[in-house]
Amino acid sequence: MHSSESTRHSSEATRIYFDRAADQLDLSDSMRGLLTTAKREVQVQIPVEMDSGDVATFIGYRVQHNAARGPMKGGLRYHPQVDLNEVRTLAALMTWKTAVVNIPYGGAKGGVALDPAKLSQRELERVTRRFVDAIHDLFGPDVDIPAPDMGTTPEVMAWIMNQYNKYHGFSPACVTGKPVEYHGIPGRDEATGRGVGSLTLKLLSRLGRQIPGSRIAIQGFGNVGSHTAKFLHDAECRIVAVSDAFGGVQKTAGLDLLQLLRHSHAHSGRISGFSGGDPLTNAELLALDCDVLIPAALGGVLTKDNALAVRAPIIIEAANAPTEPEADAIFDDRGIVVLPDILANAGGVTVSWFEWVQNRQHYQWGMNRVRQELDRILGEAFEQVWQLSLSRKVSLRTAAYMLGVGRVGRATVLGGIE
Repeated sequence: MHSSESTRHSSEATRIYFDRAADQLDLSDSMRGLLTTAKREVQVQIPVEMDSGDVATFIGYRVQHNAARGPMKGGLRYHPQVDLNEVRTLAALMTWKTAVVNIPYGGAKGGVALDPAKLSQRELERVTRRFVDAIHDLFGPDVDIPAPDMGTTPEVMAWIMNQYNKYHGFSPACVTGKPVEYHGIPGRDEATGRGVGSLTLKLLSRLGRQIPGSRIAIQGFGNVGSHTAKFLHDAECRIVAVSDAFGGVQKTAGLDLLQLLRHSHAHSGRISGFSGGDPLTNAELLALDCDVLIPAALGGVLTKDNALAVRAPIIIEAANAPTEPEADAIFDDRGIVVLPDILANAGGVTVSWFEWVQNRQHYQWGMNRVRQELDRILGEAFEQVWQLSLSRKVSLRTAAYMLGVGRVGRATVLGGIE
């Protein structure tokens, strides 16, 4: 699917899910308007001298959606198809996501329209620093805290902090997802995958299903997919299939995960050519006979066209917006339980919050504390969503949106509208 088309789908989807929750909460039209409109949208020009000596101009965006519950938080992506509409949609998702797990943030998102693979490291660094020059007075520890996203790395976050410090003095909390040795936090790289894994176990036990031997299929074997696989493998689940952009591999008895991780590291992240299983396509993986299906790659992969082919009784949305609303309705009819993205992949932003807290205290947390606190916060959020879904007889997705939107609505009223 073309990026702008999937962006349109995900913005419509977010709006549909928001409206469903708003109906349940009896929100007024004026409150709906307030909660869906971004607080501030910024588009800046980034002229940069390239290694060739030519000057190229890039466009950078930052959408700050809502600050009712605290400073705004959200990733920064470097991707050729970044546009204002995509960033706007993802910023709103961050508002609901931070509220669902009850961390004191609002939502934001940013990006620069460029292909990081086509720029040298020095060019990327210049783009990043010029971008900070353009927006440094619009973000910061108490206002809006960026983090890594598609196409950006801990190194990019280090450049952002360094450039921001030139204007504002030492402020490690102005950005999260930094390298551990540059004021980052241990466990940030595994956080999203670990969260997906621990919530999968919570859902399995809530549904009264056996955890050891559960058959798991994971689409996407990047940062999130590989850490999810590792966590579930350690919990004695069977990883029966994984895939990446180039195809996948399956084995009914369960893949040898350590061998697969080694293969992936040796082949720059690719799993094709792995000899410990049979090849399968991404489409085949989504329709595989398994207990849990985890889309952990792109958005918009579960559509009305393939929803009936899905055989897994449980879907855990590790990716952002992997399920289109039409597919969601089909899963609902079929009794397939979907754990929505705004809860399932909130481990990353939760550990980003720990990093921010640690930076504010100028005190380093240890890995055990990070993992313990992460499991506690996600566990509490999961229980609240589960109970709300039972008491109101709604899907887990609608319950999660009700929880998130309700919290933002209450904070808005409590703060007063001046």
